[in-house]
Amino acid sequence: MTDPHDSEHQHTLREAISIIPDSCYENPTGKGILYLLWAVLIYGFSLGALFYTDNPVLLLALWVLTGLSVSSLFILGHDACHGALFKSKKLCRAIGRALMLPSLHIYNAWDMGHNRVHHSFTIRQHKDFVWHPLTAQEYHGLSRLQKAMHRIEWSAFGAGIYYLLEVWWKKMVVLRSSKKLAESIRQDKRFVLYFVLLSVAGAVAIGLASGTGAAYALWVWCKVLIVPWLIFNHIIGATVYIHHIQPDIAWHADGLWSKFKGQVEGTTNIRVPALLNIFFHNIFVHIPHHVDPRIPFYHLPAAAEAIKEHYPEEVHDLPFGLYDYWRATKHCKLYDFDENVWLDYRGRSPQAEDLAVA
Repeated sequence: MTDPHDSEHQHTLREAISIIPDSCYENPTGKGILYLLWAVLIYGFSLGALFYTDNPVLLLALWVLTGLSVSSLFILGHDACHGALFKSKKLCRAIGRALMLPSLHIYNAWDMGHNRVHHSFTIRQHKDFVWHPLTAQEYHGLSRLQKAMHRIEWSAFGAGIYYLLEVWWKKMVVLRSSKKLAESIRQDKRFVLYFVLLSVAGAVAIGLASGTGAAYALWVWCKVLIVPWLIFNHIIGATVYIHHIQPDIAWHADGLWSKFKGQVEGTTNIRVPALLNIFFHNIFVHIPHHVDPRIPFYHLPAAAEAIKEHYPEEVHDLPFGLYDYWRATKHCKLYDFDENVWLDYRGRSPQAEDLAVA
């Protein structure tokens, strides 16, 4: 394996931004509203269908659909939080807060962690907290319970647990922020809390008015709001994972990291089927989004083509497939920042295993 530290990269993030066509920044308000209305329509339909059925087969299908719909709203809110969905920053903030309510996200806390930390220090050791890998020494210093949790969270089925605990709970709900942001984050926490309380009160009121009782009304609340939210956590956790965790994506220590390495080389473009993209709004075309978050989601494919044409060797571009996700979760458990390789729990690198198979 060629150590990415052996050669000095001459590319800069500013250079990468400069090659993106000006047309990729156009974001007419009407276009954003049309995408927004379509996403809200699908979400409203899935909520209504969930409300009126208790059929187990239909519930499973509708839970997946609603989880995808919550993800769709969240991704549009994510675009708004970056100021890309509309020209008006005020409109972006108002719409962004509302769109993140079904995913129970605290807007300003998420903005601080995602926009200011993750995007500023992507794949940088000690800085980028999202799916930040442990070294073997750090892992062996954990308690048995902590090791067990790490194995669960970094498994193919643990992305939702990881996102729920490490991102939603630690970086939003119990986050202690700077004094400058503390009040705005507290306001957004209250906003989410009011949403939850109103949804509970509304479900109970409907249950009492219809004669089904408060207990059944709470079940309705759980199946309509909580179960899709849990599915959303797994969807978004796995999505963020595969954006930045791959056997051939290197993470970097502080002195060896650069913005270009983080935003171009440390990010992935994944070509997803058109049907799934109805919900994901090009979020898997992730390199141009990291190069410049101001690009509206519907222009990301065009920006990706410009970047790939300019940096064909640096761009990670993959077809959508569960195998790549499974392979990453199998091999990428710990990280050796000295050798710049991923390791499994036995200390083996994916490159060493590939050579052994060959």
